[in-house]
Amino acid sequence: MNDPLAQLEGRLDHEFRDRALLACALTHSSLLQDRPDIIQSNERLEFLGDAVLQLVLTEALFALYPEDREGRLSRNRAALANGAFLARLAREIGLDAMLRLGASEESTGGRTRESNLEDAFEALVAAVYLDGGFEEARRVVLRIYGPLVARLALGESLENPKGSLQELVQPRHGNNALRYEIVRTEGEDHARTYEVAVFLFNRQLGTGRGTSKKSAEEAAAREALALLRSEASDSPPPPA
Repeated sequence: MNDPLAQLEGRLDHEFRDRALLACALTHSSLLQDRPDIIQSNERLEFLGDAVLQLVLTEALFALYPEDREGRLSRNRAALANGAFLARLAREIGLDAMLRLGASEESTGGRTRESNLEDAFEALVAAVYLDGGFEEARRVVLRIYGPLVARLALGESLENPKGSLQELVQPRHGNNALRYEIVRTEGEDHARTYEVAVFLFNRQLGTGRGTSKKSAEEAAAREALALLRSEASDSPPPPA
């Protein structure tokens, strides 16, 4: 298969009835300066795709975390839809190689620019929505994301895993339920490695290694977050 658009359709598991929508989603505004025959970039699609993506994620998180309050749901949605995260997803499905850029944008690194990748991802969501409807857009988006619990844990690695773990545990167990313990140190003073375990009361939730106590604690917290969120997603919803 040598058709790049067909390859992208295969990764999405969606064959476009209107290929022009897909081409438009990949078209950066800079190309319009070089190609007078092209009259529309992905900017309008980006606007629509942002709204579709927000609804898909809101609905999915609402079902996945039935006990979470609005603030927590909003923070999780923001973590899954921020620019850096969408740019990461765009790279995963190969949008960086598929962007249609003008010469000036290409020469200044536009193919790797996060804002361009974010915009293209949102435009792609809109293109699927216009081509196949909301149910199809939801299916494709959730296929790209995969398990949201794992994606949220990945997002925590870029933010504040210890704070997020405390926020998750505190409402049910209080401020002092978590503790971090150094369980092993290795190496000389100038090149020491720490292994830290995090406990919820007497239950060990995770372990982490790092070249400082802080980095080891953060790694342990990330593992604990993934465990608790996985358990939450596997639990049946509370009775009505």
